[in-house]
Amino acid sequence: MNADAAAETLCALALELGADAVGWADAEVPAAAVDEYAGWLVEGRHARMDYLERQLPRRADLGTSLPGAGRVLVLGISHAYDPPAPPPGGIRLGRVARYAWTPDYHDQLQPVLDRLGREAATLGVRAKGYVDHGPVMERLLGARSFLGWRSKSGMLVSTELGAFFTLAVLLTDLPPAGPSTAHPDRCGRCFRCGQSCPTGAIGPDRKIDARRCLSYLTIEHRGPLPWEHRAALGEWLFGCDICCGVCPWSVKAGTLARLFQPRRELAHPDLSRFFGVSERQFTREWAGSALLRPRRKGMARNALNVLGNLRDPQGWPLLLAGAEDPAWEVREAAAWALAQWNEWAEVERLRSDPEPQVRASAERLLSERA
Repeated sequence: MNADAAAETLCALALELGADAVGWADAEVPAAAVDEYAGWLVEGRHARMDYLERQLPRRADLGTSLPGAGRVLVLGISHAYDPPAPPPGGIRLGRVARYAWTPDYHDQLQPVLDRLGREAATLGVRAKGYVDHGPVMERLLGARSFLGWRSKSGMLVSTELGAFFTLAVLLTDLPPAGPSTAHPDRCGRCFRCGQSCPTGAIGPDRKIDARRCLSYLTIEHRGPLPWEHRAALGEWLFGCDICCGVCPWSVKAGTLARLFQPRRELAHPDLSRFFGVSERQFTREWAGSALLRPRRKGMARNALNVLGNLRDPQGWPLLLAGAEDPAWEVREAAAWALAQWNEWAEVERLRSDPEPQVRASAERLLSERA
């Protein structure tokens, strides 16, 4: 079977397995794209994700992941679905990014890539798949495969899928197809994404500053949340969908998801499940969920930030639990949340906390009140 026929076979199988859009891109990464990415790193806009720096040489040369890589199959999988109703009971406050409403997409997509890899082998093609966890510039490849374009938010946007879709790639040793035309930019004069970002994380250069991005802060950031962004986080418990949700192409695309389906407990988690349990218990209870990423103390920290912003009475027991939490990062978040509730006696009590950073935050809150 010749290369083009093999490529068509793999495309057809990917669609059959649940991909909503597929396309091929040559594996060569343009030097300009590498320089731009390196510049973003030099500016520190990747925050504390130091692994991105270490991976740059491999991102620049896909042959380091699959020797002889020539062509890449890019899969787009929609997570645009209607929100499920909250389950009964529990303290279900705050918002979760849509991609996390379904069980971990890495676990769902790896079998798809494995199946494509086995099919490639029968065609005499060597292949290796990644679900956004490998040293691959997925959005660049997505744009070159004509799935969409890099929008002003930095996200890949499709006229068919909008912005709510996940990317997976299958590196192959099929020979390059040759120069292709990139998808035209359909943002026009629209800048709703940047205008809607509460922390100004989206710059005019189509790059995101992770240090200000709500998704990074609630998922990847370790330790206390930056003081200046706590109010802007609003009711976001895990991730953020603002830039994707306001995109006119997302609105036009509507509900499309086929492979991914939401679960009520993931879309509306009970905040009380983040308190009074060990990290091991938390890991067991939320196994197979993206909510594992911030760990138990990260989710408890986020929950307290949400409660501080919303000041919903049903969250009061969790503020008290947070002030007694074994993790100092959670107690620090509780101090801030209690101050938003004007519970100054509780904040005063945290001035005697054994952890210096908790004491310092309590002191700062009390001094600002004065």
